[in-house]
Amino acid sequence: MSEGEPAKTGAVLQCVHAERCGGCPLIALAYDEQLARKHGRVITAIARYGALGRVAAEPVLPADPIRAYRTRAKLIVGRKGEVGLFARGGGHEVVDIPECLVLSPSLSRVANLIRTRISADEAISGALAPHSAKSSGLLRAVDLREIRGGETHRDGVLVTLVMQRAPSVDMALLRGAAAALMSESSEIMGVALNLHAGESPQVLGAETIVLAGAASAFDRVGESTHLATYGSFVQAHRGQASRVHELIAGALGLRGGITGRPLDVLDLYGGSGAISLALAARGANVHLVEAFAPAVAQARHAAAEQRLTLAATCGDVERALHGFVSRGARFDAVIVNPPRRGTSPAVRELVARLGAECIIYVSCDPETLARDLDHLSRGGYLAASIRPLDMIPLTDEVESVACMRKGTAPRPLVVYEDDDVIFVDKAAHEPIESHAYYTGSLLGRVRALPGAERSIPLTHLDPGASGVVAFARSPEHAALWRAALASPEARMIHLAAARGIMPTKGNIARALPGEALARTRYRRIAIVGGHSVVRAVPEQPREHQILRHFSAIGHAIIGDDRHGHAPTNRFFEERHGLDRTFLHCSRIEIAHPVTARRLAIEAPIAGDLRMVLERANGSAALRWLDDKARSEDHRSSATRDPSSRPARGGRAEIDSAATSTPPGDADRDGERV
Repeated sequence: MSEGEPAKTGAVLQCVHAERCGGCPLIALAYDEQLARKHGRVITAIARYGALGRVAAEPVLPADPIRAYRTRAKLIVGRKGEVGLFARGGGHEVVDIPECLVLSPSLSRVANLIRTRISADEAISGALAPHSAKSSGLLRAVDLREIRGGETHRDGVLVTLVMQRAPSVDMALLRGAAAALMSESSEIMGVALNLHAGESPQVLGAETIVLAGAASAFDRVGESTHLATYGSFVQAHRGQASRVHELIAGALGLRGGITGRPLDVLDLYGGSGAISLALAARGANVHLVEAFAPAVAQARHAAAEQRLTLAATCGDVERALHGFVSRGARFDAVIVNPPRRGTSPAVRELVARLGAECIIYVSCDPETLARDLDHLSRGGYLAASIRPLDMIPLTDEVESVACMRKGTAPRPLVVYEDDDVIFVDKAAHEPIESHAYYTGSLLGRVRALPGAERSIPLTHLDPGASGVVAFARSPEHAALWRAALASPEARMIHLAAARGIMPTKGNIARALPGEALARTRYRRIAIVGGHSVVRAVPEQPREHQILRHFSAIGHAIIGDDRHGHAPTNRFFEERHGLDRTFLHCSRIEIAHPVTARRLAIEAPIAGDLRMVLERANGSAALRWLDDKARSEDHRSSATRDPSSRPARGGRAEIDSAATSTPPGDADRDGERV
C-alpha cells in the first residue's frame, strides 16, 4: 500500500508500533468495522434521549486516505528522547514512533529530524534535551502543524517546542536551536516556544513565543484559506475538514453561492475562522465569536487578505450572546463548533433565544452532542439530520454535523395520567414554571397535552434536576392531590451522586435554615470513581432539602453549584460531561386520594446522567438501575389496574389494595433505602 493510499474496506493496516502505541486503538479492525463502531457510538448516544427518537444518524462518511493523513500532531517527548505517544493501558510510558503510519509525509520528515536533534542534545544537555527529574533538560513535547498554502502561498510545517517553565530559560540558546532546525529542513516555516507550567494535563501551556521564522502562515482547506499559527486548532484530516465545510454550506443552501438576500450567520467558537471564511467566500454575512484574541486577529487578517467581509468579536461566547440577545440581533443561522465538552446550558438557552431558523452544531463528541441537542429541542429546535464523519481514522473518535430547524418543543413524556392528574418525566435545564432565564417551561409543555390546558404543578424540582413531576389537570383537583402528596404515606425517591464514599446507609436529621427539623434517609447503591451513587428519600420534603442535607454532612451532591464542591463539579463536567446537578426524582409513591390504591410512578434515569455513569465507569450503578427497571417492568405488568389510563412512558405500578400504613424504612422491593 503506497503512502497516502486509502485502505480497502476489509483491509487491516499493519504497523510495527501497534502493539504498544495507544494512538490508533482501532488499527486491528478492518476499516468497515471501524466505521460501524463509530456509527454505533452515535446511535447509542442519541438513543439515550426520547426527544431525539425520530432522529436517524446517517452512515459515517469514510475518510480518504486513512493513513498519512494527519495535518496536526502533538508528540510527547520521553525521558530518554522518545518522540511519540503514551503507551496503551495508561501510565506515562512514551512509545517512540518513527515512521508513524498516520502522520502526513511532511510531518513525518520533520518529526524524524527533531528526533535526531533531541538524541544529540540529550547527550550534551543541549537546548532540545528532554525534560526529566534526573536532568536539566526542559523539552516535554513537540506540536507540528502542516501548512498547505495552495497556489498563492508556500507549503511547510510550523513547529512548536513545548518546554517546562523554569526560573530561567536561555532564550539565545533556544533561538539558536530553532535557527538550526530551519537550516536543516526547508519545510520548517517557523519555530515557536510554548511554556508549560507542569501541573496541567494539557500538552500546551498558555504562553507561546516565536523563536524563528514565520509567526503565522496561510493554510488552505478545501475552498477556504485561513491563517494558521502555533498551537491553533485544526481538524486532523484535511479532506474531512473540507467535507464539514461542504455539509454546512449545503445545509444553508450555499453550495451554489448566494441566489437571494445574503444570509446572516453567527459562528460561535469560530477559532481562526476556517468555517467563517468558507461561508463568507460563498457570499454569507458572517459574525465570528472567539475568546482567543490571536485567533480573532488571524481571522480578520485572512479575511482582509482575501477581500472578504467578516465581523469578529473577541470574547467569551456566553457574554457575546447576552449582548446579541439584549440588542435584538437577528441571524438566519447559528454555527456552533465547541470543544469536546460541548456548550454550557446558558449558551444553549441564549442560542435558542436568538430565534434563528437554523442551528448547525459541529461536534467531536457524540455524547455531549446528544445531550445538547436534547436540551435545544426544548427550546424549539429539532434535529433534522446528523451526519457523522471519520475525522480521525483508526481511533474511536467521530465528528458529527447536526442540523436543527426551528419548530415546536416536543410534548413531555407522560408516565401516568388519569382524569385528575398527569405525572411527567421532567428533563434537566427546564424550570417547572416560566422563568426569565429560560426560553420555555415544563408547565408550558404540559399545557400542550390534551385536556391539560389548565394544569398546575403539584411537586417541585429545580431546573437542573430531572425526574417525576406531578400536575393537577385543573386548580379544582389540586387540593386533594397536594394533601395526598403531603401524607406520611407518600414518598419521593431520588437518585443522586454524592461526593466521596458514604456509609452504606444513613439518616440525616437537621433543621434547615428558618425551618423545622427535616429528615432524609439514604442508601448507597454503588461507588463510582471514589464517589457515591445513592437513593435518597426526604421525609416531608422541603425545597433543596437533599442538596442542603448532603452538603451539611460533607458529601455534597455532585454538580450542585450552590451548595456543592466546585473542584469536583469541574472535574465531572470536563471529564464526564455533567453540566447540572446529579439529582433525579426516580419514583413517587402515593395513595390515590379517590380510589385509595397505592401508586408507584417511575421515570428511568435521565439520558445525560446515564452518560455520566457510563463515562465514569459506573457499571455497578448501571447494573443496579437496569436490574431494577426489569424488575419493575415485570411486576408492573402483573399489577396494572385495568381501569387506569395507560402511561405514554415510564412505569406506574398500582396496588389493588388500599394502604393504611406508611411503608416505613423498607421500600416496595424489600430493600432498605
